Amino acid sequence: MTQQEATHPHRTPLNKDRVLRAAVALADATGIDALSMRRLAQELAVVPMALYKHVANKEELLDGMVDTVVGEIAPPTASPDWQSAVRGRILSARRVLLRHPWAARVIESRTGPTPAVLAYLDSMAGSFREGGLSADLTHHVMHAMGSRLLGFSQELFDAPAPSGPPSPELAAHYPHIAELAATAAHGGGSPVGGGCDDQFEFEFALDLLLDGFESLRCQGWTSARKA
Repeated sequence: MTQQEATHPHRTPLNKDRVLRAAVALADATGIDALSMRRLAQELAVVPMALYKHVANKEELLDGMVDTVVGEIAPPTASPDWQSAVRGRILSARRVLLRHPWAARVIESRTGPTPAVLAYLDSMAGSFREGGLSADLTHHVMHAMGSRLLGFSQELFDAPAPSGPPSPELAAHYPHIAELAATAAHGGGSPVGGGCDDQFEFEFALDLLLDGFESLRCQGWTSARKA
């Protein structure tokens, strides 16, 4: 037994799963920008070189973190109603991403789908197919859904809308924007703009899409008809 092993006789052995879960927890606590291999090594009480036995570099670490988070999404459930099954799984994905606010940004930064993301997308495509959608329609559905399949969507602007009633200047120059702004009692905190309930907006758009897909399925829609 080495002196280090004698000093820490009950230390949990380091493995890839432990490294990734510690990285996820650190990103949750400090933000993704504060995550570094050195900081992670400190968190695990190991030297930085010990991490490289399990992840080759920072990019591989981020890939593994994405897969760890996606692994928290509820598995598919058997249901005669494909819309409910898909809706429930997507809202599960959204709850997971709300627990890990950095994850959507990291998912978007990947140059391609990680293994867990690919498996998740494959199972979602399978849910559409089991619901009676053709392979052709499912192809277009996956494009239309985009990141919503993983529980998030990209809004037009990152900055929240100003709180309070629209100014006379805004109303004069942008009357329709001012009219829309006046429909909500604006307050901060929502990524879709002050006063907007981002969960409601997400589910509103999700339900519109799912209802539209079901309508196309019932019509026997094919891409050959799009012209």
